[in-house]
Amino acid sequence: MIIYDLQKEIMNTKNFDRIVQDVPPLTKFPRAELFSDRTILERLPYLSRKLDINLFIKRDDTLPLCLGGNKVRQLEFYLGEAVKNGSDTILITGSIQSNFVRLCAAASRKLGMQPVVQLEKRVPNNSHMYNSSGNVLLLKMLGAKIISFSEGEDEVRADANLDIIANKLRVEGAKPYTIHLGTNHPPIGALGYVAAAVETLQQARGMNLSFDHVVLPSGSALTHAGFLAGMRYLKQNINIHGICVRRASSLQKKRALLRTNEIGKMVGKPNIVGIEDIYVDDTCLEPGYGRVNKNVVEALSLSAIQEGIILDPVYSGKAFAGL
Repeated sequence: MIIYDLQKEIMNTKNFDRIVQDVPPLTKFPRAELFSDRTILERLPYLSRKLDINLFIKRDDTLPLCLGGNKVRQLEFYLGEAVKNGSDTILITGSIQSNFVRLCAAASRKLGMQPVVQLEKRVPNNSHMYNSSGNVLLLKMLGAKIISFSEGEDEVRADANLDIIANKLRVEGAKPYTIHLGTNHPPIGALGYVAAAVETLQQARGMNLSFDHVVLPSGSALTHAGFLAGMRYLKQNINIHGICVRRASSLQKKRALLRTNEIGKMVGKPNIVGIEDIYVDDTCLEPGYGRVNKNVVEALSLSAIQEGIILDPVYSGKAFAGL
């Protein structure tokens, strides 16, 4: 979600054109094309008036793969590498109702590969509905092999268990590619959000807009870090605010800094940000990942009633509550 100030001058056209021409060197990374057009940058007039700001939303929920979602951007780069390596099986880990896992399974099928998904018990919900409906049902429809992982808040062990599964698959003759989520592995998927930053600025240029702030969810920190690295690569000093959805701001700040500078190094700009560039807020985090508080419930209702836009309670709903 993006806020801009109508009282500010329209961005300098010559300067902006020069910046957008100097785009990050993403073409050197293998990329599987999972969508062919940019997503809408939409003004929200009723929420703008109600909140007394000028508010836009980047509609990555409209991405055309298995109900949509911004993780398609990550998957283009992960699966691009998988295709390059000749892989036939994709492994990923995530929470039981993970949108990322659902999209990964769909993208794997789209590219002719078998999805193997590890579902982590991050949310204390043992109901049959939570554990069998929604994204779990879609995974079954997609023919994904589902593996349960009881330790829901241990990224290192979750990634290590994926590696064990991958090794077993190799012995059986498969060619697996593993999408790790922990900080012990390079943030390849975040390159999708570097591309999203370029895309957003190109759209802003076409609409004669100059943004002050971007507000987005911050969990693995790849959306946050990729978008921030993209903006700083393009010499844009827009404040990027990460709303914590999984861990406290004290931990998330360090993670976002680490991941952003890793991405900067990947695109030839090491140490692209300092700690002063990292804005995180955990006001709307409690009672924890995948659970809501009254502020999130209010935000979900406000978005639906004011603009007819349905946000999810885990990521975009918390980001809007944080805004």
